[in-house]
Amino acid sequence: MEDKHVTPIPANVLAQAQANIDAANALLAPYLLPLTPNERHNLPKMGDKTLSFVEKAQDYAHKYPQLCPSYLNLTAFDTDMTDATGLRTVHISALQLSESIDDTVMVAGSEAYQSALVFYNAVKAAAAQDIPGAKAVYDDLKARFPRVKRKQDE
Repeated sequence: MEDKHVTPIPANVLAQAQANIDAANALLAPYLLPLTPNERHNLPKMGDKTLSFVEKAQDYAHKYPQLCPSYLNLTAFDTDMTDATGLRTVHISALQLSESIDDTVMVAGSEAYQSALVFYNAVKAAAAQDIPGAKAVYDDLKARFPRVKRKQDE
């Protein structure tokens, strides 16, 4: 993996990003339908492979309304297609953003953890040399690395 480093993100940029995400949530909230895991599992799914089928069926339903059963609400069909395709674009953008944020959090966290380990090892060495204050810091930090008690040979 090439060496990647996180560029410091100004607090005002993070605040603005969060405000924009909050605004998008508020804007879409009246139209979004939360589902339970069971509901998600039981719904037939329209993915890339079925999108073409659904588009053709919608087109044919408009061209041949005499073939539509009386219980098929074509207006609702149109609304569902408009929403599904419109939200699909937003969904892809949100997924791309989420993945980029997740990757950056991972790199930043890894870098921070590596820095903490460098500091920890320096404090450990300082404590071994009885440098004032180092033992208390080392004792507090070493709790993160509990020693595994080994069975002694009988």
